[in-house]
Amino acid sequence: MSQKIVSVNVNGTNLSIPPLKVVIIGGGLVGSLAALNFARNGHNVHLYEYREDIRTAELVQGRSINLALSQRGRKALAEVGLEEEVLSTAIPMRGRMLHDIKGQTSVVLYDPCTNQCLYSVGRKHLNEILLNAGEKFPNIHYHFLHKLKSANLQDGSMEFQCDYGERQEQDTADLIVGCDGAYSAVRQQMSKSSGFNFSQEYIEHGYLELCIPAKNDEFQMPPNYLHIWPRNEFMMIALPNQDKSFTVTLSMPFKVFAGIKTPKELLEFFQKYYCDAVPLIGEELLIKDFFKSKPQFLLSIKCNPFHFGDKALLLGDAAHAMVPYYGQGMNAGMEDCTLFFSILREPNMTIGRALEKFTESRVKDAHAICDLAMYNYVEMRDLTKRFSFKCRKLLDTTLFRFFPNFWVPLYNSVSFTSMPYSKCIANRQWQDEVLKKVFYVVLSSTVVITGAIYLVK
Repeated sequence: MSQKIVSVNVNGTNLSIPPLKVVIIGGGLVGSLAALNFARNGHNVHLYEYREDIRTAELVQGRSINLALSQRGRKALAEVGLEEEVLSTAIPMRGRMLHDIKGQTSVVLYDPCTNQCLYSVGRKHLNEILLNAGEKFPNIHYHFLHKLKSANLQDGSMEFQCDYGERQEQDTADLIVGCDGAYSAVRQQMSKSSGFNFSQEYIEHGYLELCIPAKNDEFQMPPNYLHIWPRNEFMMIALPNQDKSFTVTLSMPFKVFAGIKTPKELLEFFQKYYCDAVPLIGEELLIKDFFKSKPQFLLSIKCNPFHFGDKALLLGDAAHAMVPYYGQGMNAGMEDCTLFFSILREPNMTIGRALEKFTESRVKDAHAICDLAMYNYVEMRDLTKRFSFKCRKLLDTTLFRFFPNFWVPLYNSVSFTSMPYSKCIANRQWQDEVLKKVFYVVLSSTVVITGAIYLVK
């Protein structure tokens, strides 16, 4: 059945799609951002979240960890008028500070040419900003402690388990949007349809969160860096928090975690591999944080398509969960919103065509950043301390300084531009080929010149 196109004027913008009832499953960062975008485009939004309201929760499950906000996330926040508010409390990180096994440090700036930086933002704080912004819209309705139990994507009907299972509720929607993370219930419903491709990969490494507390109300390390302890098979990273502490993530193979059974073994392990971190964390806190919980799993998820007819859509981790080592999970999810709503605002657009076009435009890039995140884990834990990596970084930085429109390093293109992820990879492959050819030319010329000099002698 063809969709009738109706022009609607919202905030001075002519939209082809009439107001819809949109149900968003998941009230995290991407879900609350999507709610703002739908509301700003004139749609009636109902956001369902299985947890309690993070703004009023006395105890938030898990540590209020920080995330690295880059250009793609900033652009998405700017489109809903929140970029400046978020950056006002964020901590700029201008590069990586590498800690070697002896405790010595070295700095690798992200972009020495333009001094661009990433921003450390609190997940909970950012979520609160987005939810509070949504409160200003009369067409956004929040439903906390509502867990999606079942959904019929054909007719848009849903059933929810409410208040920890004490009661049931039903609702219907013109469009269901799954922003419910890596274990998405909406994606699970979509997977029952023919033609839906899905894959997931758990990596053999897990992670634990530790903490470097503030000392005398000050940071114990320079705050304007992403701190990395690369150790070949495993690593630690630390991001600064507003309270002058650092959130530390220890990533190792599960077999290494399993081999540390006692406080004595833990302290010996840290003294061997992370000697400079022990006095920063403190032995007592290190032991407490390490043994209070089990290491968590990390997985990468790919699927295709991201939509079901004109009735359902996946955004963020629900569509493309990735390991966290490129710092792009949040940014990619927010960029989903940027791309989808730019499509939605195109002239003569229908909701069905918008969903289809989003899948066509996004799947390749979503899969690309999932692959890049996997690669960057190897780079961060191993390659960053290699001489060859430092030489390539210096060469990329030098070429970028003199030819900024011609030579953009991979990390810069991913973190500081909106270049499609797949194009970032293609650009890096082209650069590799150029350098390989230059190397062969130089090597061949050197051999010829050396041979000529030898013959003359």
